[in-house]
Amino acid sequence: MPKILRAALDLNLKVISGYDGTSKVRLAMEGGEVDGACYASNGKSATIQEVAKLFGERGVHVSSSVTTSPHNSSGAFATHIADVEVDPETGKVDVIRYTAVQDAGKAIHPSYVEGQMQGGVAQGIGWALNEEYIYGPDGRLQNAGFLDYRVPVASDLPMIDTVIVEVPNPRHPYGVRGVGETPIIPPLAAVANAVADATGVRFADLPMSPPRVLAALDEARARGTAKI
Repeated sequence: MPKILRAALDLNLKVISGYDGTSKVRLAMEGGEVDGACYASNGKSATIQEVAKLFGERGVHVSSSVTTSPHNSSGAFATHIADVEVDPETGKVDVIRYTAVQDAGKAIHPSYVEGQMQGGVAQGIGWALNEEYIYGPDGRLQNAGFLDYRVPVASDLPMIDTVIVEVPNPRHPYGVRGVGETPIIPPLAAVANAVADATGVRFADLPMSPPRVLAALDEARARGTAKI
């Protein structure tokens, strides 16, 4: 029996047991879908909503978990290219062009794949340049809201060009590869490499915010190693 199905059945039994104290209740299935009712061995029945309300009133917590290692997954691969401009007076970094190349295996819905790639790049650029938690001397988080936690907006980003490469995954029936996680990893290094190439300063800490870049540039100028 597949592990996920086993976990679902375990959860089913827990729901049943919490409902009437037995494990002989079943969730009615029709056409492979739950019909929204729970039937007890004594003939009682209730909707899923009623069971959930009952559990809430009783303080019953129902959960199930499973650990599995999918055998049809395969590696995902990507290459990102970033072009940046660095203001030598303020330390502000602007990404003026960005290209993401990724092996999607088989892009069943290409526009969705493109959106996943662009979304990962947008978040990665935010991590690379602005996003960070700031704590005060008292240990309290000082930028807990989006007013102060700087995330990229449309004006911070260029048009993100995408190139979808399709090398089918031999371990999947449709040849697909995961495309949602991969594009968030390269932007941090791609932007850092571009900034290093532009300034002569290698950053090992993120984000590369204007104050941090400007301070590093001042130190590099004092050593005579800055490019700008």
